Amino acid sequence: MATAAAVLLVAAVLGFAVLRPRGLPEATAAVPAAALAVLTGLVSPAVARAEVVALAPTVGFLAAILALGHLCDEQGVFGWAGAVLARRSGGNAARLFPGVFAAATATTAVLSVDATVVLLTPVVLTTAHLLRVRARPHVYACAHLANSASLLLPVSNLTNLLVFGHSGLGFTRFALIMALPTVAVLVVEYAVLRRRFRVDLPAAAAAPRLPAPDAPVVPLLVVAATLAGFAVAEPLGVAPAWVAAGGALVLGGRQVVAEHGRWRAAGRVLAATQPLFCLFVLALGVVVAAASTHGLGAALGRLVPAGTGPLELLGVALLAAALANLVNNLPATLLLLPVVPHDAPVLLAVLLGVNIGPNLTYAGSLATLLWRRLLRDRGIAVPIREFTALGLLTVPACLVAGVLALWVSFAAFG
Repeated sequence: MATAAAVLLVAAVLGFAVLRPRGLPEATAAVPAAALAVLTGLVSPAVARAEVVALAPTVGFLAAILALGHLCDEQGVFGWAGAVLARRSGGNAARLFPGVFAAATATTAVLSVDATVVLLTPVVLTTAHLLRVRARPHVYACAHLANSASLLLPVSNLTNLLVFGHSGLGFTRFALIMALPTVAVLVVEYAVLRRRFRVDLPAAAAAPRLPAPDAPVVPLLVVAATLAGFAVAEPLGVAPAWVAAGGALVLGGRQVVAEHGRWRAAGRVLAATQPLFCLFVLALGVVVAAASTHGLGAALGRLVPAGTGPLELLGVALLAAALANLVNNLPATLLLLPVVPHDAPVLLAVLLGVNIGPNLTYAGSLATLLWRRLLRDRGIAVPIREFTALGLLTVPACLVAGVLALWVSFAAFG
């Protein structure tokens, strides 16, 4: 009964997050569900407190990186990127596509998945409209790369931060090992997407002549310094959240000084941290802990293959991908971390599954759900059949390529 109740709570929280009735924030269901789990004894106060404490650095990073991405947008980084893409493509959709692919990859790796979905995708839509080319290939690239391009750095995704804390790897070593799997996955994504949307990528008949855009130097330098700071600070024991917060404070201070309504500017930065979503992540961790301690974790543990060979790692990645599509990738990571061996190859195979797998269904990640909602708000239909069909072409191939590359990477780098 306790197991069933805990699983129902997880399902209710995730169902509410997917549907968001009346636009209510995800925390509306998650916080009461977490409180109910504690009050009914599904999870003890001590375990709930420990879960919140363990997730706090990850959630702090999320808030800081959301603020940093928002400030980059307000200070012209994404508008400049769109102008560069438009100018360099010359109105040719086939030339625009690799530019969008590169921009989405860089944005996801450095500013995390939410920046690609919330900030870059609208710019890509505007650029496609300006050039009078079809937007479908480019917005699908944003959706897929918001998930699969988030493998490279510990700071590229919340799932990465969770796994990174258990892997025993440093920031630079993590990036070094994940570089080859990331390249392998991106090659598959590019080849499949380019082939799938070949009809949508003809050369435009006439291209508007666009002026060369001025680069927003200060925000770009702050982002570069923040990225370097992640690598430098980690050996010193400084959490990534503090580095991201430092970058956000620099740009935030610049924004406040530049505007007359200083309190209004500060309020926008605070709102960009999405405190209710951060609260949702903490509450979700408590609800998932209740399900894990009442049998779900043990059941998953029996499904985890033993060993670190390529076939075993592929089994782990496939399990993680399937679970991500059933319960969303963040809960899937929280469920798997306590039950998989804490060997770095196994943990990174989990990461391949929970980051690539969500490209198969809308429910796989919150980023994908947010991407779909953003397009629907702009009157662009994204049929489930089309999204899933594209996922069937990319996800299995990306998982196989990524796992083989991961195995080779560990063989090469130890």
